[in-house]
This record gives sequence, C-alpha cells and structure tokens, in this order.
Amino acid sequence: MRKFLCISLALCCSIAVFGQKADLRRGNRQFKKKDYAAADISYRKALMLDTASVAAHYNLANNLYRQENLDEAARQLDAVQLTAGEEKFAADYYFNRGDIAIAQEDWQTAVNMFKESLRRRPEDLEAKENYLYARNKLMEQQQNQNQQNQDQNQDQQNQDQNQDQQNQDQNQDQQNQDQNQDQQQNQQDQQNQQQQQQDQQETDPGKSGREEGPGPEIPPEGKELVI
Repeated sequence: MRKFLCISLALCCSIAVFGQKADLRRGNRQFKKKDYAAADISYRKALMLDTASVAAHYNLANNLYRQENLDEAARQLDAVQLTAGEEKFAADYYFNRGDIAIAQEDWQTAVNMFKESLRRRPEDLEAKENYLYARNKLMEQQQNQNQQNQDQNQDQQNQDQNQDQQNQDQNQDQQNQDQNQDQQQNQQDQQNQQQQQQDQQETDPGKSGREEGPGPEIPPEGKELVI
C-alpha cells in the first residue's frame, strides 16, 4: 500500500460543501496520528455529503487497509475506479488496488491493477516488481487449476470404469445365477420323471417285477394228456 497521499485534499477544491472538506482534513489528521477508528468516521461523514468523492473513497480505502479490512477497502476503491483512473494520482490508485488484491490472493486483479499503474508510471520499480510477482502467482494458480482439472477428469474416468466393471460383474453374477437355476430345474425335472416312471412300474400289474411260474405244458396235438 502506498504511503497516504495528502494531495488527495486538492481534489476537494471543486466540492462546494465546506463541511466535506472539513471532514476530509480532520480524517487526514487522524490518519497521520494512526487514529484509524476516528479517521474512519470522518471519511464516512465526508462520503455522506458527496458519495462520488474520489478523495473520500480513496482515503477511506487506505484507512481500511491499515485496519486489515481488505474486502471493504477494495469496495471503496472499486466504487470510483472509472473516475479515479483519470486523476493525476491514478498510478497510486491502481498500485493500492493491486496491493489489496495481492493481500486477498486475487492474482488476476493484482496483475490488471499493477499493469494499469505501470502504464501511468513506467519507471515505478516497486510496481513492476509487484506486477511480476502477481503474474507468477497467477501462472502458478492456473497450472494448479489445470492439474486439478486433469486429476478430476482422471478420477471421473476411473469411477466410470469401476462402475462399468461392477455392472459387468453384476451381469455375470446374474447369468451364473440363471444358469444354476436352470441346472437345478433340469435336475429336478429329471428326478420327477424318474420318480414317475418308478411309480408306474410299481402300480402296473404286468410290470410288477415278479416272474410267474411256467404254465401247464400243452401236449402235442393228437396225444392224450395223462394226469
């Protein structure tokens, strides 16, 4: 984060409301004394008088940064990004916004902000160093994301293959069960058929299984039977 810019007070000259200038000056004095809680109140009072004040948003964001309220500091700067980019301290504005983005590990925003800062102040070595740092972090993040996507795709393929194998195993098990049932049914049918044949043999007199003795011998024709 850049050192607090007292030149932001010059932006108040075009503001008609004297109370806002007084609140900004008071907030600046409190900020320099590191009385951040009091400065927060003063800057917010100034914003109540002019919600579009670049100076009030900018100084409040610096104050919030000192209190490690990064999300709110980023919102304050984003609220005036369109107009702040045209101010004479735009390089510092984008530097501070990039600094907040680094603290939030928002590498894409950090790269964009430091790039804008360098466009307005190319000789700023600190901005260049931060830009290179954020760009390397962004590339590392993208590589990690690509690796995670590849790992997720591989995991999904493995899950699909496992599911297919399970389905095949289930189908094979079902086929085996059907075959076993068919074999059991065939064996049962054979047993029933054998039992039926055995029952018929037992109940059929001509097939009682007992051989009758030879009947009386019939004498040749023309001979008298002697008993």
